[in-house]
Amino acid sequence: MKLRKIIVSSLLLSPLAAWANLPVVASFSIMADITREVGGERVSVVSLVGADQDAHVFQPKPADVKKLAEAKVFVVNGLGFEGWINRLNKSANFKGVTVTAANGIKPLEVAEDGHGHDEHGHDHGHADPHAWHNPQHVLRYVDNIAAGLSRADAAGAAYYRERAAAYKARLQELDSWAGKQFAAVPAARRKVLTSHDAFAYLGQRYAIRFMAPQGVSTDAEASAKSVAQLIRQVKKEQVKAVFIENMSDRRLIDQLAKEAGVKVGGKLYSDALSSQPGARSYLEMFRSNVTALSQSM
Repeated sequence: MKLRKIIVSSLLLSPLAAWANLPVVASFSIMADITREVGGERVSVVSLVGADQDAHVFQPKPADVKKLAEAKVFVVNGLGFEGWINRLNKSANFKGVTVTAANGIKPLEVAEDGHGHDEHGHDHGHADPHAWHNPQHVLRYVDNIAAGLSRADAAGAAYYRERAAAYKARLQELDSWAGKQFAAVPAARRKVLTSHDAFAYLGQRYAIRFMAPQGVSTDAEASAKSVAQLIRQVKKEQVKAVFIENMSDRRLIDQLAKEAGVKVGGKLYSDALSSQPGARSYLEMFRSNVTALSQSM
C-alpha cells in the first residue's frame, strides 16, 4: 500500500503530470490545430473562432475574455489578421505568453484596395496575413509555437521540440506532394477565382494566379466596379476554376460566376478548418485544397 501511494504521489508531482493540461487559447481553428500538433498531451487548446467561422468578422464575447484570462499561452497568427486582438487582451488583462506564429515571416504586401499582391516584394500597401497557405511558412509557425510553449512549460521543452520536428517533416512531405500535383497543370491554366483574396501565398509558392471580388478581409464589401472588372477578366482569360470558401457567403461568387458564364466547381478552405471530414486539420485542409485546385485547372 505504501509503495502504491509513493508511485501515485511521484506521478502527481512529475513535470509532465503537473503540466498535462497547460491551458492554451488559439485565435482561430488553424492556429489551434497546429498548436495541438506541437503541444500534444501536455496542452489543452481552446479556439476562439471555431471551424467554418470567419475570424475577420469575429467579435469577442465575455466568455472569450474569461477563456483568455484563465490561459497561460495565447497563440495568434499576427500580420494584422486578428483585428480584435488588442481589445481582447486589454479586457482579459492577459499576463501569460503570447505567441505570434507568423513572426519572422516576410509578408506579401497588398495594395490599398485590398488586391494587387506584389510578387517582387515592393512595399506599396499593407501585409497579407494568410501566410499559412504556404507550408514553408508553417515551418516557422511550428518553431514559434514550440518556443512559446517551452517558455510557459520549460520542463516540456524537449517534448515540444520532438513533436515540432515530426510535424515539420510531414509539412515538408505535403509541400513536395503539392508541387508535383501543380507541376502537371500547364502554366496557362493556373488561374482561379475565389470568394476573397486569401490564397496569394499558395499562388506564390506554386505559380498560380488567384482572383477574387473581395480583398484580403471579408469585412469589406466588393465594389460594383471591381466585380464588373473581374467578370470581364474571367471571360477574357477563360478562367475555369471557380470556388466558394467554407466560411464565406457564397451569393457573391454565385452571382459573379453566373454573369461570367462559368460554373462554381467546389469549395476551398481559406481561413478556417471544417467541422466535416476532409478538412478537420491543417494537413487535411491543405491536401483538400490542392486536390480540388489541381483537378479543376
